[in-house]
Amino acid sequence: MEVQIAVSKVRKYASSSSGDTVEVVERPHGGVSVVMADGQSSGHGAKWISTMVVRKVITLLSEGVRDGAAARAASDTLFTERKGKVSATLNIISVERHTQTMVLTRNNPTPILLADNGKLSILDEESKPIGLYRDTRPVITEIPLSTGLIAVTFTDGLVHAGSRDGNSMDVTDCFYTLLDFENPTPQFIADSLLNHALELDQNRPSDDTSVVVVSITPYEGDEIRRMTVRLPLGPI
Repeated sequence: MEVQIAVSKVRKYASSSSGDTVEVVERPHGGVSVVMADGQSSGHGAKWISTMVVRKVITLLSEGVRDGAAARAASDTLFTERKGKVSATLNIISVERHTQTMVLTRNNPTPILLADNGKLSILDEESKPIGLYRDTRPVITEIPLSTGLIAVTFTDGLVHAGSRDGNSMDVTDCFYTLLDFENPTPQFIADSLLNHALELDQNRPSDDTSVVVVSITPYEGDEIRRMTVRLPLGPI
């Protein structure tokens, strides 16, 4: 088996920068984690919040700290820095090589979608953002790795797409439709969900929006680890 990760994200229309931050870090005992945070509000202030949260988490993960403990530490740091007046949502998806499990850590009211060889499930247990209270605990789910396993997490911009026109996006239904395609890649899923959201918002996103897809696929290659990033820079 091998893990594939795809990220698609866009900032709010007419905003100076995205309040969402997504980073990928290798785990010290093998495997990889992808960390996504959405800072309260939008623009530079939200970007500062999400960047601080993600950097705190990836630093701890790279030192071998467990995902749940890293999430709680990030929450306490944000609470201390902003005195409980600012929040952020946080998601961590980790693929653990030594335990052969996927660990899904969630401080986010939006759900995580899972597909296991076409069987869809929704992780929507009540979950609160970080930063408002001390010792805010995440919701953690751990599942065995298997070929065909797909996890999708996203910020609330995806859910709110189309809401200006009273036609909010049904993310679960869209994801289920994408599974009908033959062997959909993580990037295809991420791009398709984001593109549909942009269509509903008439290409003027109503909020910062990020989609992360983690897929476990058959191992069919060499031992080389690869990562590809595309980042439009725009005019200077």
